[in-house]
Amino acid sequence: MAESLKFTVRRKPAELVSPASPTPRELKRLSDIDDQDGLRFHIPVIQFHRRSALMGARDPAPVIRGAIARALVHYYPFAGRLRELEGRKLAVDCTGEGVLFIEADADVRLDHFGDALQPPFPCLDELIFDVPGSSEVLGSPLLLFQVTRLACGGFILGVRLHHTMADAQGLVQFLGAVAELARGAAAPSVRPVWGRELLEARDPPRPAFAHREYDVVPDTKGTIIPLDDMVHRSFFFGRREVAAVRAHLPPHLRSRASTFDLLTGLLWRCRTVALAPDADEEMRMICIVNARGGKSGGGAAIPEGYYGNAFAFPVAVATAGDLAARPLGHAVELVKRAKGEVGAEYMRSVADLMVLRGRPHFTVVRAYLASDVTKAGFGDLDFGWGKPVYGGPAKGGVGAIPGVASFLIPFKNAKGEDGIVVPMCLPGPAMETFVRELGKLLSPPAEQPQEDASSFPVIRSAL
Repeated sequence: MAESLKFTVRRKPAELVSPASPTPRELKRLSDIDDQDGLRFHIPVIQFHRRSALMGARDPAPVIRGAIARALVHYYPFAGRLRELEGRKLAVDCTGEGVLFIEADADVRLDHFGDALQPPFPCLDELIFDVPGSSEVLGSPLLLFQVTRLACGGFILGVRLHHTMADAQGLVQFLGAVAELARGAAAPSVRPVWGRELLEARDPPRPAFAHREYDVVPDTKGTIIPLDDMVHRSFFFGRREVAAVRAHLPPHLRSRASTFDLLTGLLWRCRTVALAPDADEEMRMICIVNARGGKSGGGAAIPEGYYGNAFAFPVAVATAGDLAARPLGHAVELVKRAKGEVGAEYMRSVADLMVLRGRPHFTVVRAYLASDVTKAGFGDLDFGWGKPVYGGPAKGGVGAIPGVASFLIPFKNAKGEDGIVVPMCLPGPAMETFVRELGKLLSPPAEQPQEDASSFPVIRSAL
């Protein structure tokens, strides 16, 4: 099994890769969306690439290292270091010092990882090595790259980003520039836009929404996920699974709920039942909603090429008893309603709240967060060796808090079915309950004739 796979990684000493030509020396302030407490951490992503006959024996490490240096000329803030100004305001000191780069080799073949590549990955800490002293918020490199060559001729690219600098779409934009330059382009096809002033607070700040995602919630009953006895599993939702779950919605919601609405409501409800909190405890479902395009127009319009954080954390709130007792449609409707709030005014309101309240962290007490990266584009990055076998988040958690977040990741299973894989981290006994609850909603609704049951799938773990 891939999850029990062990191998040895031999790393060369980490080096700094600086921009290939001189870049401006200046201080650039982050936006008031960028520098909130909940984004002050490093987030890992990973790409698995097969050997390419077209590239022959060409070494991916120097190719990617050189492309990074050229891309940093255009994205020079990434080569700087964060400083904290008055009021906990973060700014990038554009020093040109560079990003960390590690060259490595592993005594393992890509096929040893199995047909179904998805988080959690074995030996991840060896594939994205935490260089001592490199993961601080202030004064540390903002990006870390590790190219690990495999025994089969393929390679793994691990990337670690300081989240205050960019969101998933922004990181993919930068990595896309690296990929284009690695394939021989003279310059990136998308011109990077800094523009962080677009998402700064108004003067005076005047939040216009409740923003319950930033509620101060005391953990009086010890309901933050424990760090011991944690079990990691990934669950696959293909066309059949999604159709089976959608059948549990009322007709008016069946056609209006997106796949994200559906799966997020499903996971929230099943996870709540699995954790078995007191019925009167409020549970929060935090959704990552990208503000690019759509209703984000007006004064906060996000231009093409913007690579900063341009998303909000709208939250659905319900008591544990309500979630467990009411049909799935209730949870899905709450998720849909929360997402619908996000627009230009909502983003300005978040920025205002950050300044007024000292840039708080979103609450993690009795909270669960879902982020959809199915359209982020990690799986399209081609550094010359073709698209990755897997490209996306390296693990399911957020920051140093396991269990409070899941990514919805595009995935093709071993049978060739396209779908979404969702990594989940829960205490052992809770995971067993979660699987049972999920299975109930992947079975036909009670009002359907039992002879139709064959058209509904049983639960399928990606592992």
